[in-house]
Amino acid sequence: MPEGHTIHRLAQDYGAAFGGRAARVTSPQGKFTDAAALLDGSELTTAEAHGKHLFLGFRAAEWIHIHLGLFGKVNFGDAPAPPPTDTVRLRLANDTTYVDLRGPTTCALITDTEKGAIHDRLGPDPLRPDADPSAAYRRVSRSRTTIAALLMDQKIIAGVGNVYRAEVLFRHGIDPYRTGKDLTPREWDALWTDLVDLMREGVRNNRIDTVRPEHTPEAMGRPPRVDDHGGEVYVYRRANLPCHICGGEIRTADLAARNLFWCPVCQNS
Repeated sequence: MPEGHTIHRLAQDYGAAFGGRAARVTSPQGKFTDAAALLDGSELTTAEAHGKHLFLGFRAAEWIHIHLGLFGKVNFGDAPAPPPTDTVRLRLANDTTYVDLRGPTTCALITDTEKGAIHDRLGPDPLRPDADPSAAYRRVSRSRTTIAALLMDQKIIAGVGNVYRAEVLFRHGIDPYRTGKDLTPREWDALWTDLVDLMREGVRNNRIDTVRPEHTPEAMGRPPRVDDHGGEVYVYRRANLPCHICGGEIRTADLAARNLFWCPVCQNS
């Protein structure tokens, strides 16, 4: 499932390609046909993200709410758009660009009120200017749940997925099995600040890189990571490989139905 930086990048890309311009809106698959017909010819007025939720705004108070889930894909291309396949849930097109959405968990036309309800159930997003990290910490500091699980709870902090969870805990030497109530305010502030920086970098580069300059392949004289997800990381999907810092073995375990990765030597606090 894409992490929050990907959704914020998509919001930027939709805005750049369609903002303030009339769009042809269609649903070749047919599952969004009625809503597409209502929006066809309208201007995209805004595009924004909150966590893993994308909102495309049209007219005064009409929004397309998109959640990609595990299988959703978004593909941009130059006009003229080719004939769509019957897997395209939503196509936006104009004279210069088209974008196809396939396989999302959610693609629905919603009102301002419904959009507000989605925001209300999500935690603060490190990439949003309205984020309040203290609101997240209030919930974290009262919880006996592991910090690794709490970071993945979208009701507590929105947009963090498995990669950022594993990597930010490693970068701060925090044992993923520590409970939320044992995390100090200073530690939380450091985690949050680092997430903001890492995720902003993810938006800029459209990939996740979490290693510090002194630990890049060039600096360490090691081979670059070869993985479909791309990006240089410390522990994510590196189970049984040596840690870049201590040389110990990276471990993996199931936690809250997701694979957790960590270094037990470096993450001992």
